[in-house]
Amino acid sequence: MDAPSWPVGWRCLLLVALVGSARGQGARSCEEVGKLFQGRLAGAVPGLPGSPRAGPDLQVCTSEKPTCCTRKMEERYQTAAHQDMQQALQTSSSTLKFLISRNAAAFQETLETLIRQAENYTSILFCNTYRNMAIEAAASVQEFFTDVGLYLFGADVNPEEFVNRFFDSLFPLVYDHLINPGVADSSLEYSECIRMARRDLSPFGNIPQRVMGQMGRSLLPSRTFLQALNLGIEVINTTDHLHFSKECSRAILRMQYCPHCQGLTLSKPCMGYCLNVMRGCLAHMAELNPHWHAFIRSLEELSDAMHGKYDIEHVLLNFHLLVNDAVMQAHLDGPKLSDQVNKICGRPSRTPTQSPRCSFDESKQKYGMQISARNEEETLANRRKEFINSLRLHRTFYGALADQLCVNHLAAADGLPCWNGEDIVKSYSQRVVGNGIKDQSGNPEIKVKGTDPVINQIIDKLKHVIQLLQGRSPKPNKWELQMGSGGGLAEQVSGDCDDEDGCGASGSGEVKRTLKVADYNQ
Repeated sequence: MDAPSWPVGWRCLLLVALVGSARGQGARSCEEVGKLFQGRLAGAVPGLPGSPRAGPDLQVCTSEKPTCCTRKMEERYQTAAHQDMQQALQTSSSTLKFLISRNAAAFQETLETLIRQAENYTSILFCNTYRNMAIEAAASVQEFFTDVGLYLFGADVNPEEFVNRFFDSLFPLVYDHLINPGVADSSLEYSECIRMARRDLSPFGNIPQRVMGQMGRSLLPSRTFLQALNLGIEVINTTDHLHFSKECSRAILRMQYCPHCQGLTLSKPCMGYCLNVMRGCLAHMAELNPHWHAFIRSLEELSDAMHGKYDIEHVLLNFHLLVNDAVMQAHLDGPKLSDQVNKICGRPSRTPTQSPRCSFDESKQKYGMQISARNEEETLANRRKEFINSLRLHRTFYGALADQLCVNHLAAADGLPCWNGEDIVKSYSQRVVGNGIKDQSGNPEIKVKGTDPVINQIIDKLKHVIQLLQGRSPKPNKWELQMGSGGGLAEQVSGDCDDEDGCGASGSGEVKRTLKVADYNQ
């Protein structure tokens, strides 16, 4: 049923009555003001006025009318206004902050799980197929994946170095157990000679280079993505606790609590008045908006690029297949490698040995190494996509913050009597300025001076991480990444997936398949 239509004259009379009622709230007594003051500021405060009186000592809530405030009350109101502002900022950013922090933690946890899975797959490969060297290889496998985790989560380690270190340590084991099976030299010096010869002899073909390329294209973007999320949390934490100028604090006090001094405890500021005050107070924060928008756009571009064969999930969970290809390559070239090692390191003093074998599930030997298929809806790429879709809704957070505070929390609804900084009025008559520092020159409620060094520092950090994010985003056809803790391996490769990139050739199936490889220990 439609609401009754009131004649214009009756609506005007109703509005005048409301204004008159609001103006008369505290005319007779300050009792309600005192109750709200003590309730808001916790506990009894001596010396509260019982009725309105002159307030010549007030600094901000000045009025020609009698007042219910003392200088001490005004100071306490100033503290309350500052606390209210901090609370309003934290409430406004809580959804965004929770979104980023929850997903940053979830992504890190998922990456940790992927690393453990990849390490387990590699250990199972040795246990099932190369059992004689499994125990000796365990330390190298563990060290490799520890380094992967350290790099992903920000440590100063070099991927090129730990990839080389892994294959360096693998070659003596392959040489002792596959190329010269059943015998080994007793000296550590001989094993060290073989290890040092690996890079010259290339026993594993181009597999180490392929691993480096895949790690470079997957680890570095994921590392940068996590670092960017942590910076996003830092930005929000900083702006949640931003220090406001004295001019802003006085303006908020005048807007929020000065009406109480006139007994207007139920009043709210006019929308235009609120916008002027909040846009002035948050003018420096509004300068973050274009950089925050670019930050989210760069995160989105990087996330979109982290798909396909070089998605970190694919690279980590298929690492064991490349290790198997590398070992088979060395085994096939065994006679040639044996002659080359003899020339470089000499012939070993051959001593029969029996290497310890790892324990394993006999069913795996019978049925092959079963690796379960991944649920496509639970992949890391899909989780990133869902996160970015949610984050995109907050692209204009800092540019719209002042308006949201007024619309959602502070200002009176349109058409209702409201506080204009001096009295209850039908509507605010002053000019309403825009957002940002440049628009504040004509702000009638607050003067905005200079720049905020904290905001400038945040802007510099956002600019830096945006450059990092854009530098880690591959182009559709080509990309170039610096691999290492600070750089070390630069390679420019085609974005297309081919056999040399290790995308499924050379006998390497994907993790969705059952891996069945020859047992070299039978």
